[in-house]
Amino acid sequence: MRVLFFGTPEFAVPSLRALVGEGFDVAAVVTRPDRPTGRHRSHASASAVKTAALAEDLPVLQPDRPSAPEFVATVRELAPEIAIVAAYGHILATALLEVPRLGSVNVHASLLPALRGAAPIQRAILEGRTETGITIMRMDAGMDTGPILHQVTTPIAEDETGGELTVRLAELGAEALIEALTLIEETGLAPTPQDHASATLAPKIKREEERLDWRCPAEVVARKIRAFDPKPGAWTTCRAKELKLFGGRAEPASGEPGRVLEAGDVLRVACATGAVAATEVQPAGRARMAARAFVNGRGVAAGDVLT
Repeated sequence: MRVLFFGTPEFAVPSLRALVGEGFDVAAVVTRPDRPTGRHRSHASASAVKTAALAEDLPVLQPDRPSAPEFVATVRELAPEIAIVAAYGHILATALLEVPRLGSVNVHASLLPALRGAAPIQRAILEGRTETGITIMRMDAGMDTGPILHQVTTPIAEDETGGELTVRLAELGAEALIEALTLIEETGLAPTPQDHASATLAPKIKREEERLDWRCPAEVVARKIRAFDPKPGAWTTCRAKELKLFGGRAEPASGEPGRVLEAGDVLRVACATGAVAATEVQPAGRARMAARAFVNGRGVAAGDVLT
């Protein structure tokens, strides 16, 4: 089966490697253009998918506008039988999705129709869900609205971070993709329409959502810390400077919301109900460190109020 692969972040890499490992004919890999990085924006940063593709000696395409007519024409010349999309970051035009004979399928990190959108992994943790999974779906013009081809479920551990869940779902997604493609090749897969009435959304995380609100219950605050670990990091202000918290867990306690109850091996902060104990922090402009190191550096003390 001749495949055209679309992807950008690390999440997509296991799926690409699985296709190569299983002997699929990857016609090309489509990813974002390189981005300037560094203090003077003088260095170009390749996506994780581009790096993986080059390591496999696969051709790489980096269109600015993947749905532009000239790129659609390029895809037609490649003559893929199927297109695979895994966290590519663009909404693709119907004209592009319909080029492959077998259509286009998406590797989505939720159990659709739940959590349609750009941030299903973080939002699954934010919402306190105990289960999530991977959906392999046939793509249409909507945002994650196409019919379902294959699904695999997995529990979310009580202390699992967004980063840890992303790694697990990336591997699970690769396995589910190969299972679905094998079935398509051998026996075909009958798509199942989604129940649109029960759909929920997982929009992109906004900057203001990353800020901790100590007026919330400790369980809610701890979930936000886990969901945004390691990136972008849930933050608060400490002595008028931004401070990100990691390794948060909810504990019984009482106090003024935002008040630091203990500053030692953990940073324990009162919430509306209960408290959150964080084991690691990241002050603005510095590396992530143990809470004890920040305390020893006099960055915070019991009695301070985080806002």
